[in-house]
Amino acid sequence: MTYITRAAAAAAAAAAAAAGALLAAAGLLTAGPARAASRDVLPGNWLYVTVTKGDARSSDTRGTLLLCEPPQGHARAAEACAELAAADGAIDRIPAKQVFCPMIFAPVTAHARGRWNGRSVDFQDTYTSVCVMRARTGSVFALDG
Repeated sequence: MTYITRAAAAAAAAAAAAAGALLAAAGLLTAGPARAASRDVLPGNWLYVTVTKGDARSSDTRGTLLLCEPPQGHARAAEACAELAAADGAIDRIPAKQVFCPMIFAPVTAHARGRWNGRSVDFQDTYTSVCVMRARTGSVFALDG
């Protein structure tokens, strides 16, 4: 009797999992266009910037939406927008600052995606420390002010 009950329970669980997968797939199909459309409604120049401390397995990630018309949503929005404007939205073309950073290995990954002057922006790089990241990217990833 127990064997039949377990088999029936296993079959019911499998059927529920299959139904759940179908519902999840249907949800993804209906959510896809809405998510894509929401990215296009932000006016002007904007970037969603994140900074992840540690290696790729880390969960210590902070992020914010940087809006540049007018500058807002970021601790140093006005500076970041001015630096991006001077580099035409290309983060890797922001002039590096001459600073002395301690030689302490504390990796950090910076990621930005969004739109600048009608073009898509998708930037990602890993630096040896927060100091090196800020020296090379200016205020764009200075999330803590």
